[in-house]
Amino acid sequence: MDAKVLIESFAEFARSKNVDRPTMIRILEDVFRAMIRKKYETDENFDVTINADKGDLEIFRIREIVDDNSEDIWDFDKISLSEARNIEPDFEVGEEVYEKIELEEFGRRAVMMARQTLIQKIKDLEKDLLFNQYEELVGEIVSAEVYQILGREVLLIDGEGNELILPKGEQIPKDRFRKGDTVRAIVHKVEMVNGNPKIILSRTSPIFLERLFENEVPEVFDGLITIRKIVREPGERAKVAVESYDDRIDPVGACVGMKGSRIHAIVRELQNENIDVINYTDNLELYVQRALSPAKVSSITVDKDNKRISVYLKPDQVSLAIGKGGYNIRLASRLVGFEIDVFRELSDYEEEDVDLEEFVDEIESWVIDELKKTGLDTAKSVLSLTKEDLLRRTELEEETIDEVFKILKQEFEQ
Repeated sequence: MDAKVLIESFAEFARSKNVDRPTMIRILEDVFRAMIRKKYETDENFDVTINADKGDLEIFRIREIVDDNSEDIWDFDKISLSEARNIEPDFEVGEEVYEKIELEEFGRRAVMMARQTLIQKIKDLEKDLLFNQYEELVGEIVSAEVYQILGREVLLIDGEGNELILPKGEQIPKDRFRKGDTVRAIVHKVEMVNGNPKIILSRTSPIFLERLFENEVPEVFDGLITIRKIVREPGERAKVAVESYDDRIDPVGACVGMKGSRIHAIVRELQNENIDVINYTDNLELYVQRALSPAKVSSITVDKDNKRISVYLKPDQVSLAIGKGGYNIRLASRLVGFEIDVFRELSDYEEEDVDLEEFVDEIESWVIDELKKTGLDTAKSVLSLTKEDLLRRTELEEETIDEVFKILKQEFEQ
């Protein structure tokens, strides 16, 4: 293989990958200079000129002419007068000899080695280009086709044939994929693993939901509405706090759309994830009330030092505040940045009830805290539920619940 074929094949690839000309020339020169160093131990006195468009290569060895008896005659950048005159008879001491080196002089083995090096450089360049391409797309939505479904991840192919990875932990639990499906996700992160770019996608990131809002809601895309914060339990529920700097724009209405037209497209993409869009406010108490929607809060007590908020609700509002599986209360806490404790307001007949804190000597404090997380703050509120209800609403073991029932019942039997 001659230099022309080598250079033209590389230049064609480089152009197809939109590699700039200086980078292309630099890579070619590096390969040929490595070949020079292999043969001559140094490339310091060599001039390499490459014309990538025409596939031309010129290599010149530059040496200064010294007298045949000079002590410098063995230096890599020196040549004896007699040897120089074999090249050109009228050379004199002190002049420079530009000796053209043909590629064939390096030998077939060296040329094949240069070809292998160039192939490797091409592969490395492809990897760098892919890494840089996707690094710029981190946080942006991409579409790719499923081509292999594995136990812990789904492998996808983009429009250029590059492999992307959607790990199990970045999939919405309700996601079900088949080979050939088109999947939308954000580029979560890009890593170099053993010299190969690893592109990881995500459908569970709050940023994915934010990008979907930008796609569906022009006011968000244009910056007229700002998304202040998003919290998610992927596939189940999400809360999105939005704010408009233009009083004429209702941020919640704009995001939901006429008869829910805008939000429905997002909900379908997220496997029917229930999305609450709320108005952001600097008023913490009002923000908490909105975050706990659809529950109606009666009163709120804020403990800023311990980052805790106590909310009091009517008995029929407690389950709404907690939500199915406790998602509503957990997401509301994450949205406002405070731990929210839910308490029931006592009716007149419940005044004889006993606060769970009164049983701290008999029931471990962590058990009481677990019950309070679900809005159960008195003995009667716990006893009003069945064991199955408590198993579903808390993370307590069956034996622990039995013991709690036993202790509380004894209080009212006395």
